[in-house]
Amino acid sequence: MSTFQQTDPVARPQSGTRAGFPFTAVVGSDDMALALVLCTVSPAIGGVLVRGEKGTAKSTMVRALAAIMPAQQVVDGCRFGCDPADPDPGCPDGPHHVTPGVERPARLVELPVGATEDRVIGSLDLQRVLGEGRTIFEPGLLAAANRGILYVDEVNLLHDHLVDLLLDAAAMGRSTVERDGISVTHAAQIMLVGTMNPEEGELRPQLLDRFGLTVEVAAPREPDLRAEVISRRLRFDADPVAFAQQYAASEQQLREQIVRARRALPAVVLGPQALTKIAAVCAGFDVDGMRADIVTARAAVAHAAWQGRDRVTRDDIRAAARLALPHRRRRNPFDAPGLDEDLLDELLGDDEPDTDPEPEPPEPDDPDGNDQGPDGNDQGPDGGQTASDGDDAPQRPDGDRSGMDQQPADRSSDDQGRQDHRGDQQPEDRLSEDQQGDDREDGDPSDESPAVVGRVAAAEKPYRTRLFTATGLGTGAAGRRSRALTSSGRVVRAADRFQRGDRVHLPGTVRAAARRGLDAGRLAVRGDDLRSAITEGRESNLVLLVVDASGSMAAKRRMEAVKTAALSLLLDAYQRRDRVCLITFAGRAADLALPPTSSVEVAARRLTDLPTGGRTPLAEGLLRATETVRIERIRDPRRRPLMILITDGRATAGPDPLDRAGRAADLVRAAGIQTVLIDCETGRFRMGLASRLAARIGASYTRVDEVAADTITGAVAEHRPHLGAA
Repeated sequence: MSTFQQTDPVARPQSGTRAGFPFTAVVGSDDMALALVLCTVSPAIGGVLVRGEKGTAKSTMVRALAAIMPAQQVVDGCRFGCDPADPDPGCPDGPHHVTPGVERPARLVELPVGATEDRVIGSLDLQRVLGEGRTIFEPGLLAAANRGILYVDEVNLLHDHLVDLLLDAAAMGRSTVERDGISVTHAAQIMLVGTMNPEEGELRPQLLDRFGLTVEVAAPREPDLRAEVISRRLRFDADPVAFAQQYAASEQQLREQIVRARRALPAVVLGPQALTKIAAVCAGFDVDGMRADIVTARAAVAHAAWQGRDRVTRDDIRAAARLALPHRRRRNPFDAPGLDEDLLDELLGDDEPDTDPEPEPPEPDDPDGNDQGPDGNDQGPDGGQTASDGDDAPQRPDGDRSGMDQQPADRSSDDQGRQDHRGDQQPEDRLSEDQQGDDREDGDPSDESPAVVGRVAAAEKPYRTRLFTATGLGTGAAGRRSRALTSSGRVVRAADRFQRGDRVHLPGTVRAAARRGLDAGRLAVRGDDLRSAITEGRESNLVLLVVDASGSMAAKRRMEAVKTAALSLLLDAYQRRDRVCLITFAGRAADLALPPTSSVEVAARRLTDLPTGGRTPLAEGLLRATETVRIERIRDPRRRPLMILITDGRATAGPDPLDRAGRAADLVRAAGIQTVLIDCETGRFRMGLASRLAARIGASYTRVDEVAADTITGAVAEHRPHLGAA
C-alpha cells in the first residue's frame, strides 16, 4: 500500500461506535441545505461558499453531506478515481480500458488551512525514491478529490499560494505538477465547498467568483428553534448511534431523491424565454462577466430537477439567482454581499417563462375549482406535483419538512441602509470654516468623559495606492507585501539541515550525498544528507492606523481627507493580505476601535462612522499603540509592524499633556516601532508640534500644507520603503 493510500484524507459515512451528525437533523439552515443539494445534483454548478458567524453548524452540515451523496463507479486500482465509463486518457495510472469498475462511497476531501503545497498537488514519493531509486509520483489532495468534493474550512484564511493552486484546478479541471524533476498532469474535477466567518477577513475576488453559489447562515433567533438545536445536539452527544438511527429513514429518502434528480437532470428543458429571463436578471444586477449567467442557468435546471419538474420555471430562476448572484455584485472589499429581492422580483416579472397553455376549466364534479391530477394531488402551474404535497420531499422523523424544497420568505434588501463609503455627504452635514475655526476644539474643557461625540465626516471614494514594501528580507506570514523567507515561493538556496515537514532541496541533497562518494558503485543517500529548500516569497505586515479624532481635526475638513486616505490604505492592505489595526484618540482616552484583524470590511465601517470632537489625548494614543504592538509581538513575533500616526501634534488632554506625550513618544522609540507621522496641521501660523514629535519618536515626517487624500497616501508610500529588516 502506498503512502498516499495510508494517509487518504477522505470523509466517509461514519461506522462503528461513533456516527456522524445526520444532514437532515440540522435545524434552520434551509438555504445552505438547498445549495449543497443542488451542487450534488449538478456538480457543474461549481460549489458553495458558506458565510456565517461561528457556531452555526457550517462545518457539521458540510461533513454530513458525504453520507447522503450517491456512491460512484471508479476504475479498480486507480489512485485518481477515473470514471470507468469515460476514463481520463492522460491519467498517470493509465491507460485504462472501459471496464465495469468498482463502487466506492462518494468522496469529500478536507483541505486543512495549513496544508503544504506538496500535500495539495502531490510530490515525489521519497520513501520509494530513496529505497528503490525510482521516481514515483505521490498524488495529493486534488487527486483524492477528483469527481468529488474538496472542502476547505475557514477558506478565507487559506494561504495565497494554495489559493492559486485551487484557482488553476477549478478553472482547468486538471492539476499540473512541474517540480523536483517530475512532470505530471491529472484530472481534478472538484466541487469546491468552503466555509468562513466574515469577521476574520474576506476572500480574494478571483477565488470568490469560482464558487458557484453562496449562502449566508446565522443562528436562529426564535427561542423554540434554538431550544430544538440544543435538544438535538445533547441527544446526539449522549448516544450518536441511536440518534443517527432516528434519521436513517429521512437520510435514505433524501439520498434517493438526489439520485432521481440526477437522472432527470438531462431531460429538463431550459427554453428561450427562461434563458432571456436569466440574462435580464444578471444584467439588471450589473454583475461582471458571463459566469453568473451560466451558473444561474445550471442552478435553475438543477432546481427544476430537484422539484420534479421537466421545465425551468420562474420559481427555479428565482431560487437560483438568490444563491448565484449575491457574491458577484461586490465591487470592492468594503461592499457587503447581498441581493435586493424586490429588484429580483421586478426583473423576473409575473409571467412564467415557457409555460404551457392555460389549463382547461375544472370539471363540474370539482366544485372547489382545484386543479387535480389523476391521483387527486394538487398540480403545479406546469402540471407537475407541487412541492407542498409531493411524496418525494424529504420529511424529518418528527413530521417537519427539511425545508430544502421550500422557497424562503422574502427578506428586505441587504443594500438598504448600507453605508455608502464613497461619501455623498450633504452640505448641511458639514461644518463651515467659520464654524470650525483654524484649530478650534469642539469639546468642553471641563468634560471628563473618555471621548466627546462630535460630527461624523464623510470620506470620498477610496482609490488605488502605490505598491510600497519593507526593505530587507523578513520572515513573517505569507502575504503579498514585502520580500521574505516563506514556506512557498521560488527556491533560492538549500539549508544546511533538514527538518520534518520541510520541502526537500533535491540538488542540495544529491550534492551532500555525492561528497561522501559512491557506495558499492552507486550513490547512496542517507538521512543526514537531506537538505531543506529555502524559498523566497512575500510577507504581510501589521499596519496600525493611529488617527487623531479630536476637535482640531475638524478644521477645514481635515477629517474627510484623513478618512479617505485611511480607507485607501485599508483597501491596499486587503489586497496585500496585511493585518490592520485601528486606534483613535479623542476626548480623554484612546480607543482600540478595531483589534488587529484581516477584515478590512469591519475596519472600514468603524472608520467611516468615526465621530470628530473633544480634546486631544495624544499620549494615550501612543501608549495604546505601543501596548497593541507588544501583545501582537507575543502572538506573532515575525510580523513586522508599521504605525501610521495621523495628527497635528497637539496634546490638550490631562495634566501636563505635552510632557506626557513626549514620554509616550520615548516609549514608542524604545519599542522599535517603525512610524510614519502625517502632520495634519493647517493654517498660516503653525506651531510645529508634529515635527518635534516625529523627531522624538524617530519617525519619518511629512508636512501636508493642503490636506488631500492622495497627498497623505503618497507620503505613506514614499516612506514605507524605509522599514528595516527584522
